Amino acid sequence: MSVHPSPPSQTRQPAAAQHPSGDPRFGLIDRTLKRFSFQQDALIEVLHTAQETFGFLSDDLLIYVAHQLKLPLSWVYGVATFYHFFTLTPQGQHNCIVCLGTACYVKRAAEIVAALEKQFQVSAGKTTADGQLSLGTARCLGSCGLAPVLVLDGEVLARETPQGTVDRVRQRLYGVARPAEAPSATNGGIHEPI
Repeated sequence: MSVHPSPPSQTRQPAAAQHPSGDPRFGLIDRTLKRFSFQQDALIEVLHTAQETFGFLSDDLLIYVAHQLKLPLSWVYGVATFYHFFTLTPQGQHNCIVCLGTACYVKRAAEIVAALEKQFQVSAGKTTADGQLSLGTARCLGSCGLAPVLVLDGEVLARETPQGTVDRVRQRLYGVARPAEAPSATNGGIHEPI
């Protein structure tokens, strides 16, 4: 009986070296993959890292993640398009997401979207030509009691009005001060009557 030495175990090479672009940002994705031991249930964490690193999830990134996690590309794409916090296109410097869930819609959220589209010459789901503002919508942001709700650069804004939202976005984009508003005695300074 002869004993043959086992072949040396093959280890994964750093993916940045494997990736044709040679982009070092892939190393950040690799660290997340390694931290979760390339487990398929880490898909959302890996996609978060990829989006934070690259700014959006390009087709190349989705293919890379699918390959590394040994998942079908259709599965990765399905997860990336299901959750509103993932984007497949480059985003503007500022980001505004308006909730269009039932409670927000009833309280004029569609008017907020229309006002932003008109004022900033951008369609929902798109970015302005100058790359300053991305306007998005969400099915529900989970803050129905604060309707209508939007998220502007990560800040949740409650009980907004179309004009109030335009003013806030203008201030964020151009530094133009918002007109001073006197707090209402009936609603504690909220822009819209209760």
